[in-house]
Amino acid sequence: MVSLVHVAVYEGLSDWEIGHTVANLRGGIGQHSPGSFDVRTVGLTAEPIVTMGGLRIVPDMVLADLEPADSAMLVLTGSTGWNPGDAPTEAFAAKAREFLDAGVPVAAICGAVAGLAREGLLDDRGHTSAVPEFLAATGYAGGALYREGDAVTDGDLITAGPTEPVAFAREIFARLGVYKPDMLDAWFRLHAHSDVAAYAELMSA
Repeated sequence: MVSLVHVAVYEGLSDWEIGHTVANLRGGIGQHSPGSFDVRTVGLTAEPIVTMGGLRIVPDMVLADLEPADSAMLVLTGSTGWNPGDAPTEAFAAKAREFLDAGVPVAAICGAVAGLAREGLLDDRGHTSAVPEFLAATGYAGGALYREGDAVTDGDLITAGPTEPVAFAREIFARLGVYKPDMLDAWFRLHAHSDVAAYAELMSA
C-alpha cells in the first residue's frame, strides 16, 4: 500500500480544514503504527503559497509530477481561489479526475467540492457540501445525488462542507484505515463532541 497522502496547496488555502487530517495521518492510533502515512504538499509550481491564516508553505512537489500510482489519496481544501476560471484550482480539479479514473481516492472540502462539481466529478457520485444551493450554482448535473450530512464517502470520493473538518478527517481515516473502527468512533466523539469517555478509550488502546 502506498503510504503517501498528497495535500494540494494554493494561495488562500483554508488552514483549519485539514489540521486534524494531517496531524493524525502522521501519528495514527490503532490499526496502523504512528507515522504510517507521510504527507506531501503539492503546488501548481514550486513557489511558496500563503494560506488564509498567513502561513507560508513551500510545496514539496509540483502538480505536474504527481501520479496517482504514487499516492494513497489527494486532499483538496477550500481557498479564496475556487472560483470559475481560476487556473490553479482548475488544474487540481483536473488532477482529481485522473486520481478517480485510476481508482485512487480524492477528498474535497468547502470550495474544492464546488471545483469538483464544475469538473463533472459529482454528476454520478453521492456527495455533500455546505448547502445544495452552493453546488447548484455551479450548473452541475449531480443535484439528485446530494446528501445531507457532515461528510459523505461514495467509493473513492469524500466530500464535506466548510464547517466539518473533524468529520472530513473521520472519513479520510476510515477510507485509509488509519484507525480501527472502534477507535475511529472514539476519536470522532472526542474531537467533535468533547466526549471524556472517548478520551479514555483512546488512551487505553
